[in-house]
Amino acid sequence: MTEPSGSAKQPDIRLFHLLPNLLTIAAICAGLTAIRFGYEGNYEMAAHLVLAACVLDGLDGRLARLMKHETAVGAELDSLADFLNFGVAPVLILHSWALQDLPNAGWIAVLFYAVCCVLRLARFNVSSRLESSATTSDFFIGVPSPAGAILVLFPMVVSFALSDLPLAPPAVVAFHVCLVGALMISPLPTYSFKGTTINRANAKYALLVAAILVAFLLTYLWATLAVLTVLYISCLVWAYRTYRIAKKFKG
Repeated sequence: MTEPSGSAKQPDIRLFHLLPNLLTIAAICAGLTAIRFGYEGNYEMAAHLVLAACVLDGLDGRLARLMKHETAVGAELDSLADFLNFGVAPVLILHSWALQDLPNAGWIAVLFYAVCCVLRLARFNVSSRLESSATTSDFFIGVPSPAGAILVLFPMVVSFALSDLPLAPPAVVAFHVCLVGALMISPLPTYSFKGTTINRANAKYALLVAAILVAFLLTYLWATLAVLTVLYISCLVWAYRTYRIAKKFKG
């Protein structure tokens, strides 16, 4: 008895090829657990889990391309994970820290940031599927969602890094949340860093710097995050200036 044509047996898949999707699912678990720790008041663990989600987000897609096993399901799963980890988890952690005393306006700021993040991701997904030479590959348009996740936590990071400073008023934190959300959907050019290369002879030094950075994040989380965030904000200013100059010469 022959099987119906619509129920043809699908080819087997190696378990190794599921590794990129497993990394994405691990990132989702990290983001959800970060929310839990945020509302329990364990902000250090919550921040560590958001950072872990950022790392896993950077690895899953690259691993799939390296294995030459990119799938439509993996791409959709990655996009959904990005929204949870960068559009929901960080802003809910901030809500648990500072915005519960501002119940209405604070929640509106949370919703605004989340909607801006999902619009940023949708724009990125569409632009990545279209071949266009209108913009240079050295730049993204708008702050990427992983960077937005770190930027939105900046008031909390500063408060723990500089504990002697008074806490920012909830209204200021809500404004900061909306500002970061607006930057994600803005036309602001930001460095993509995708084309960044180093000399092969210097690769060992890059690995050493990465190891030292991880050690600092594990030991001096808040101070290290504060410094990295300030450096990234400086990169935003420099990228805008560089983009304007490059555009002026092309024009």
